[in-house]
Amino acid sequence: MQKKIYLFSISPHPQAISINSLDVQFLQPEIDFSNYDYLIITSKQASEALKQYDKKEYLHMPALCVSVQSALSYEDIGGKILAIGGGYGDNLANKIREYPREIKWLYLRAKEVASNFVSTCNNEAYLIKEAIVYESECSKEIQDVKVEEDAVLIFTSPSSVECFLKNHAISSSNKVIVIGKTTASALPKGTDCIISKETSIESCINLGVHL
Repeated sequence: MQKKIYLFSISPHPQAISINSLDVQFLQPEIDFSNYDYLIITSKQASEALKQYDKKEYLHMPALCVSVQSALSYEDIGGKILAIGGGYGDNLANKIREYPREIKWLYLRAKEVASNFVSTCNNEAYLIKEAIVYESECSKEIQDVKVEEDAVLIFTSPSSVECFLKNHAISSSNKVIVIGKTTASALPKGTDCIISKETSIESCINLGVHL
């Protein structure tokens, strides 16, 4: 019998018991997009936040995206993709180094982020400004969920791990799948997990159905 799969993510999947991990609040700071050459997008929520602004102000700006999924979210609103990173925020520094230091970047980010690629690049004289366009908090759904023993748990971000652990513990009978190394690092020390080769929910689900 296939194990039950619990997906802790903002995005649901039909093959899993989808638990929304975060409640997101979009912000609208004043941004003069004409001051920048390229956008940096690391989440679907950043693209959603852009919908609050006049498309004429930013759609001409190609975006450096952290993953295929974040790139699709920008394309969905009509944007063009400059390049796609390897799925991790820390890897974006290598992508940025491929461009002249004179390029002016705007990073559309959450209030709290796991990666420090911006400070790394700014220390190397690259020009990156940040705009906090959304913030999130743990959802009631993830805090109240009852997870069965011997189930598969899929975590798609460090925050989904942290929110789950506020009210729950990961049982030794659970199989844990994480979307990437950064998410894996948020697990309690000594937790066995499988890291998806691709930073996508679909890849995680494919792993889960074969456990």
